[in-house]
Amino acid sequence: MKASSAPTAARCTSDPERGGVAEAFSNGPASAIADVPRVRALLIEAAAEGHAVSYSGLLGRLGLAFSRPKMRALCRTLDRIDADAVVADEPELAVLVVRAADGLPGQGWWTGHVAETGYAGAWVGPGAMDEVERLQRIAFRFWRDR
Repeated sequence: MKASSAPTAARCTSDPERGGVAEAFSNGPASAIADVPRVRALLIEAAAEGHAVSYSGLLGRLGLAFSRPKMRALCRTLDRIDADAVVADEPELAVLVVRAADGLPGQGWWTGHVAETGYAGAWVGPGAMDEVERLQRIAFRFWRDR
């Protein structure tokens, strides 16, 4: 859980001048990316079951094939979900969304994590995995019994 009561810098590297996720994907099936309650529910389900989900896997659950633009739009939704979690005094959920190749969140998540917590460790390798697993365990415990 975050100690702060206000959201901080966005965790993904989208250009805010282009508008939010809803503006970018307002038509067709890709609008599922901007559906904060739906994406949040999928992440809570994963947390309650005690597992992470890949970017590709989460997009697949939304009925979409992976692409980098969709992943970046998904990151904007994850930012919103975590900002709402701060206000609700809930653990972050974006840490559950990881790269399939190494099981770690992407660079955007790490830059936000550093800004919010002062984390000074590695973003890859065993130290990074320890930090991610620590935060994931918090989410797993929180949502398991709800």
